This record gives sequence, C-alpha cells and structure tokens, in this order.
Amino acid sequence: MKNIIQNKSKLVNSVFSEVHKKYDLMNDLMSFGVHRIWKEKFIEWINPQPYTKLIDVASGTGDIAKLFLKKYKNKIEITCVEPNMSMLKEGKNKLKKFDTIEWINANAEKIPLENDTFDYYTISYGIRNVTDINAALKEAFRVLKPGGRFMCLEFSKINNEFLNFFYKEYSKNIPKIGKFIVGSAEPYKYLVESIEKFYNQDQLASLILKNGFSKVEYRNISGGISAIHSGWKI
Repeated sequence: MKNIIQNKSKLVNSVFSEVHKKYDLMNDLMSFGVHRIWKEKFIEWINPQPYTKLIDVASGTGDIAKLFLKKYKNKIEITCVEPNMSMLKEGKNKLKKFDTIEWINANAEKIPLENDTFDYYTISYGIRNVTDINAALKEAFRVLKPGGRFMCLEFSKINNEFLNFFYKEYSKNIPKIGKFIVGSAEPYKYLVESIEKFYNQDQLASLILKNGFSKVEYRNISGGISAIHSGWKI
C-alpha cells in the first residue's frame, strides 16, 4: 500500500511539473472556458463573508484565491497550499499583486498549520489527485474552526446517457489536445483516467461524512460533469 501511495504521489507531481506553464490555457481549451463558470458557482454557494480565513488546498495557479479576493479584496485572509512547487510558483507569480495570500508547499494529507484555524476549506479539482483521501479529509476537518465549512469542486459522474456518451467521446481527444499544446499527451491521459476512476457523487459524500463532517450535500453542475460537495465541522 505504501508503494502504491508513493508511486501515485510521484506520478501526480511529475504530471503537474510537466504542464504548469500552460495549465490555465489547457483548462480553458479543454472546457471551452466553462471551468470559469463552474468556479464562479462554487464561490456563489460558499457565499464567503468578509474578515474570515480561507485555506485553499491543491491551489494550483490560484483561481479560487483570486475569485475570493475579487469579491472582498483585502478583507479576507487566504492560505494557498499546493504540493507541486512548479505550480505554486506559477500561482504566486500570477497573484503577486495580492499581499494577503500565504503560500505553502505541502500535501493535503499533512498540512503544517494549527488546529481550528480556518472558516473555509476549499479544494478545487484536487481531491482526486491526493494519495490518501481519508487522510486529506481528516486534515480538512482538523484545520477548520468549529462551524467551519468544507467545500470541494471536482469532476464527477454524468447521469444522462446521451450527455455521458458525448462527454466520453470528447474525452478521448483531450490527450491529443495536450500533445499539441503542451507537447505531451501523457499528463492528459492521466487526467482522463483519474476522472473515470474517481468516486461518484454519493460515494464522495459518504467519505466526507465518514471523516467527521455534518450536513453533507452536493450539487451537480453541467449535468454532473462536475459536482460541488459541502460539509460542516460541527
């Protein structure tokens, strides 16, 4: 089991090291820009309040942090936690004009921060890449304040057969797009496979409940291509 975890960790790290410079461009191309709408819906459901603290884990190039700051500018404290140093540097450079962000290079399974610190914990398209999802959820619960909220945006399962057929056919072309834009198809083969193998909406909700969260619910977006999960630390 330890070897499997180490192998996945190395694989995910190499994937993001390879794509970090064109990560945002590929997200726009692969989703036709729709990922931006999904992230806006994510923020809308969170409905963040000013003078609160957010931890954004697997923060990538900082899209979620940027949306929070767009809403409240300097009235919210943000900590971005990203395991891949190349991605972290990309995000830090992208958001260098914002001085209320703390950047930490760490894994979701072991966050070097104190208990009961944050009002919101967000993870956007990152939870399926963690090596131990239960450990990551336990850490999320630990760093949240009592009354804090866990929010996860992730690719999920489509219930509509017609939409699912076209989505799967389109997904077959994603590695080809990656080859053309990034110069390598392999990271995007991993992307497609990781989505196919990941939990469905109800399975992920059960895992969140199992790890201590209450009032767990989810909303599908774009027919279940993505889903937003919410849970509370009570």
